[in-house]
Amino acid sequence: MSRPRCERCARPLEHCLCALIPSLPSHTQVLILQHPSEVKHALNTARLLALGLNNAQLWVGEQFEQLADYLAQPGYRSYLLFPGEAAQCLADVREEANGTPIRLVVPDGTWRKARKLLYLNPALESLPRVTLPSGQQSRYRLRKAPSEGALSTIEAVTVALQILEPEQSFAALLRPFEALIEGQISAMGQQTFVRNHSSKD
Repeated sequence: MSRPRCERCARPLEHCLCALIPSLPSHTQVLILQHPSEVKHALNTARLLALGLNNAQLWVGEQFEQLADYLAQPGYRSYLLFPGEAAQCLADVREEANGTPIRLVVPDGTWRKARKLLYLNPALESLPRVTLPSGQQSRYRLRKAPSEGALSTIEAVTVALQILEPEQSFAALLRPFEALIEGQISAMGQQTFVRNHSSKD
């Protein structure tokens, strides 16, 4: 029998994170496209992000028929937050936008699943890509990063927002994420965590 869960954050009631989830405004609009395989994952950071950022939406699926029409709506310049050879630095995009609000479209899933989302949704492939500065350090200590500098969805968007809107702090978005990580480590025990997840030189 499954444990009762919070309807908002989807965590077990005794580990509800809602008290730590902020309600932050932003000029930047964030659209998270989440692969269905991530929905029931214990470390679903995209859900925490969508709850904590007022100007964010979370869509779940593999193909999004409404995406092209959504991106065509006026008022924002849309960019895909995903690495690529032609990806621009976010700081340059901020200057280029010259005050026009930016919409970040963010695929959420493993790298393989994220690439599948791009393949299944041609509207994504047509978007200009933006990327984060190199040298980012993830706090996501429970998943092995596929490459150096790889971040979880909530970390990547927090960094991106801080670059695009440096006058505001988005650090509060990471509070429930950090509590989630600490809770998972506590549940498995420090020795198990060190044995299975600590870095080895």
